[in-house]
Amino acid sequence: MVSIIGPLAASSACVPVYSFRVPAGFPSPATDHLEQAISLDELLGLRAPHIYLVRIEGDSMQGAGIFDGDLVVVDRSAEPAHGDIVIAAVNGEPLCKRLHRKEGEVALLSENKRFPPRYILDGDELQIWGVVTFSVRSHDPKA
Repeated sequence: MVSIIGPLAASSACVPVYSFRVPAGFPSPATDHLEQAISLDELLGLRAPHIYLVRIEGDSMQGAGIFDGDLVVVDRSAEPAHGDIVIAAVNGEPLCKRLHRKEGEVALLSENKRFPPRYILDGDELQIWGVVTFSVRSHDPKA
């Protein structure tokens, strides 16, 4: 299940990007390694009119690193291909799944063994609303 957040408003905020990878252990002084400031809007393509956000509900995509409550960035202009993670609607029900297209068979696959594939059958209406390009997760325990 997904909740469509909607189109995004432009932002001019920039954040610093450092020229090294940050270890998850002992901290390193970082100010000497400042490479540039970058806009998250530009990095994630958020200013484009064909980009929108979706909040994920449930754990069917956790094997792909997409968890309950995460936001995903969706590009509705991208041509969905076999293996892409997509936002789709089957008979009007929105879902986030991996697209499977082979030999005339179409299915939406979960990334959690507890959820079976959703095969698209004759009479089903499938609409692909966009391809997931990024996911964003809060690590704030208060959020």
